[in-house]
Amino acid sequence: MYRLEEPIYFYLLAIIPIMIVIFLLVLWWKKRTQRKFSNPDLLEKLAPNSSTFKSILKLIMLLLGIAFLVISLVNPKMGSKLKTVKREGVDIVFALDVSRSMLAEDIAPNRLEKAKQIISKIINKLGSDRVGIIIYAGNSYPLLPITTDHAAANMFLQNANPDLVSSQGTAINEALELAKTYYNNDEQTNRYLIIISDGEDHQEETKQVAQNLTNDGVKIYTIGVGTEKGGPIPMRLNGSMIGYKKDNKGETVITQRKPEVLKDIADAADGKYIDGNVTENPVKEISEIIANAQKSEFETTQFSDYKDQFQWFLAIGILFLVLDIFLFDKKTKWLRKVDLFNEEKAKK
Repeated sequence: MYRLEEPIYFYLLAIIPIMIVIFLLVLWWKKRTQRKFSNPDLLEKLAPNSSTFKSILKLIMLLLGIAFLVISLVNPKMGSKLKTVKREGVDIVFALDVSRSMLAEDIAPNRLEKAKQIISKIINKLGSDRVGIIIYAGNSYPLLPITTDHAAANMFLQNANPDLVSSQGTAINEALELAKTYYNNDEQTNRYLIIISDGEDHQEETKQVAQNLTNDGVKIYTIGVGTEKGGPIPMRLNGSMIGYKKDNKGETVITQRKPEVLKDIADAADGKYIDGNVTENPVKEISEIIANAQKSEFETTQFSDYKDQFQWFLAIGILFLVLDIFLFDKKTKWLRKVDLFNEEKAKK
């Protein structure tokens, strides 16, 4: 396992594309100026050792040197061993609806992105609690097993999209069944399941499944995103908008939020339905619920004894800079004699 001590220094890598642009502009200016005073054949005779390749090679050495020096400033650290630590917290599983209806843009930027914002902000407010993420549409999929690594949770969350699920629909029952496997029955932690959806196309038997989950000690809260007025479902190809989803009659499909469905699930599970169209409302409410929950102690493993690794990148960076210094813009004599591409013979 590794960590970056000063990731802000990565911004210095912006100097690399700037230097490439400057190099290309200077090269273009040189070629343009040379053509004003001489033709290519005469220039070859006047400056036979001039080498564009060597100039490019020197630039590559310089840029690699800068890149490795920047990485050394960031100071990557490697964890050298695992240790078991005890923490106190609760287990929270997020069940995120990624069906196509969640792409509707009746709330900005769309329902799915709004749901991701809510989950991410809740995760950022957690302490040592464990989190897991399930995504579902026509079937459910374990996006992230339960973990204390909140950074990993946020990273996996950003990749959630309808394409990750093989079929469309809203298999909330399957997601609830999958959630059962996330909790460790041997550990007496408070367990929370937070469902974020627009409520469309949920099955009738969902309330019973939710109630069964509550009987196992899981508290269920639902968060609704979208408007009752609804909106069309955009269809995209390679990121470009190609129209809106249509039904069998060729009419544009309008998807609406169904808060009643989500309220029924929450009521059946002794939980609560929360309107998610204003991000801060569910974030504040869920965060307060988790903060006031009774915490249970559990064991987890984590890397320790992080050691600096900057010296390796510093040494490689200096090596590239030294190579750049000892490389000359002119052609190397022995390389000219090799004449790999038979350039000298072609001239004759």
